[in-house]
Amino acid sequence: MSETYDRGAVEDFGRWQEFQPGMWAWIFHKFTGWVLVGYLFTHIAVLSTATANDPTVYTNTLQGLEELLVVRVLEVGLLSVAVFHILNGVRLLFVDLGFGLENQDKSFYASLVVTAAIVVASVPTFLAGV
Repeated sequence: MSETYDRGAVEDFGRWQEFQPGMWAWIFHKFTGWVLVGYLFTHIAVLSTATANDPTVYTNTLQGLEELLVVRVLEVGLLSVAVFHILNGVRLLFVDLGFGLENQDKSFYASLVVTAAIVVASVPTFLAGV
């Protein structure tokens, strides 16, 4: 016979405050994964429409996009999403192999700090449009 549990009200939106770092790592990893999949499809769509028979169309499209500040800001966001997803994936690989099981919280925070450091260091390059 299975037991029933009182899970509280479905409308209890304050439960996120009880999440442990492992749950936040899982949520961020899923979110960044879906963002990367969305970017992949968008990237393929833009490249397939920009690569007409005339190579200047492709060049003009990319130059036009690179001139927009919003595109450069979105590139910084893409960098942060990709770097966190990679670092958290490596962290999960080590956890699955049995390394750092007792330090999962610290490794999650480390991946956030390293992601922030890489993104902050690269912001001037992206925004300069080099």
